[in-house]
Amino acid sequence: MSPDLDGKRLELLKEAFPKVARVAFLWPSGGTRGNLTLADMEAAAKALGLKLLSLPVRGLDDFESAFARAKRDGAQALITTQNSLIITQQRQLLDFAAKNRLPAMYPTSEFVEAGGLMSYAPNNADLWRRAATYVDNILKGAKPADLPVEQPTKFELAINLKTANQIGITIPQSMLYRADKVIK
Repeated sequence: MSPDLDGKRLELLKEAFPKVARVAFLWPSGGTRGNLTLADMEAAAKALGLKLLSLPVRGLDDFESAFARAKRDGAQALITTQNSLIITQQRQLLDFAAKNRLPAMYPTSEFVEAGGLMSYAPNNADLWRRAATYVDNILKGAKPADLPVEQPTKFELAINLKTANQIGITIPQSMLYRADKVIK
């Protein structure tokens, strides 16, 4: 679901900050999935009238140069995709966005709880509840191979107003009404 969610995250970022024209996209390069993610984001950015600044990272040493490129190329916002490499660098990403006063959209609400601005992601509590249903069915004798594969159905928009105030931006009221979680 990541490509679909990344496009939706970009759409929400543009809705919240309509004057943004150049968005830095931090993504894990290498492999087919990374290239597909970039292609999907480029298509979404084009549809929204945005210039996407591609910031590929392969390892921990790539983050500083990616951040320098975002600054050099005039990024007005930041968006990341869900990937273990990116998630492990949460503090570095949050510090970069705060230091440069960039509105940022993250792949999980944990980023927002740690001081990030916005996230749009599957609702983890719902995912765990549904996983418990699978376990229950298996314990009652269902064969795992017979259980359907499901996609998340509940998503959560999280916004951190404290971070918005710290970087000097205002979140539109319409976004706050739609948010599932607002951190004050």
